Amino acid sequence: MNAPDTPFPFDAALGAAADRLEPKVIAWRRDLHRNPELGNREVRTAGIVAAHLRALGFDEVREKIAHTGVVGVLKGGLPGPVVALRADMDALPVAEEVDVPFKSEVRAEWNGQACGVMHACGHDAHTAILMGVAEALAEMRARIPGTVKFIFQPAEETPPIGEDGGAKMMIEQGCMKNPDVDAIFGLHVTSVFPTGMIGYRSGPLMASADDFRVFVRGVQTHAAMPWRGVDPIVVTSQIVLGLQTIVSRRMNITHEPSVVTVGVFHGGVRHNIIPDEVKLEGTIRTFDEEQRAEIHEHVKRISEMIAAAGGASAKVHIHRWYDVTVNHPGLTEWSLPTLGRMAGESQVKIVDKVCGAEDFSFYQKQVPGFFYFMGCTPLDRDASTAAPNHSPRFYVDEDCLKLGLKTLAALALDWLQANAGR
Repeated sequence: MNAPDTPFPFDAALGAAADRLEPKVIAWRRDLHRNPELGNREVRTAGIVAAHLRALGFDEVREKIAHTGVVGVLKGGLPGPVVALRADMDALPVAEEVDVPFKSEVRAEWNGQACGVMHACGHDAHTAILMGVAEALAEMRARIPGTVKFIFQPAEETPPIGEDGGAKMMIEQGCMKNPDVDAIFGLHVTSVFPTGMIGYRSGPLMASADDFRVFVRGVQTHAAMPWRGVDPIVVTSQIVLGLQTIVSRRMNITHEPSVVTVGVFHGGVRHNIIPDEVKLEGTIRTFDEEQRAEIHEHVKRISEMIAAAGGASAKVHIHRWYDVTVNHPGLTEWSLPTLGRMAGESQVKIVDKVCGAEDFSFYQKQVPGFFYFMGCTPLDRDASTAAPNHSPRFYVDEDCLKLGLKTLAALALDWLQANAGR
């Protein structure tokens, strides 16, 4: 064990703990992968997590936060501030196509439809990693200067329709209070990078995510006599084209990128009937709150005015899901030496912005937060062609799990040590 006056007194103990705990983390991950649960339904997973924290002698274990969330409090033996670590627990409505011995065969219902269930985004890895961190830090708690709060969150992939959940609800129900959190860290596995690589970015890292729906109302008529009605299919087609001009002509793309995508176009039931109504659904992704508001206004105005010009009407509904995931610049800069020490400096790299979204963003609006990516594609495979997160063929190289444990634990311990005098 390192001497107490060395710059990194926990490294030797942490390295030994990571080596010893790696088989347990792998076993936890495989069990969770075989038994995935959808958002707000993570009852089994939450039970395993809570029992594990209690067995480690945590000072406090709270359950059923935001439906199935678990928060554990580990008080160190020395006074100091509070740092939080977060893992998400939910799976996706995806039928697995990866041939592994612990493949998911689970079936469930999501928003009224039968579906397969799979950890297609690596949340099983996140949960297992944080369980490993909990055990490693519990073993050295007498030397820890401060408190570590472990947040196991449900429904990161959004809750079912008609329900609240996720990070926002966790915060509303007090997960960042009593004791009050001063900083928070989180990670996400990704097949875009090879195992061993850490990807980060200061400032905006992941996009905000909003859904929009446009209902275009025309006048139904016989398709052989279109002049007797107002064709909402033609009008809505023009709206789709009009929406494409928002990013290309209305946004300053030299400032930040943005995306407006239509994913659903539904109207009509028969080839020879012009329908009364057509529905569009799509997504908006931005990295800047002002641009986000501008795009919302453009979507509304373009839809309504094109519809009116064609003799139809349009109603626009926009739902704000997640805010921009913004890494605190100071905390990001501070974190880099720790990541480099654990992963090797050459393995820690700045990455491009990601148009995917994360509700870790809500924690970052409460306190300084740092969120980073960890590669999970085996070194003998090409990460550029690996199945992406959310694919039924998404694959996690379990060699990444120990690095996840080491980096998250080291960030917490280093931050507490650096801020012990606060």
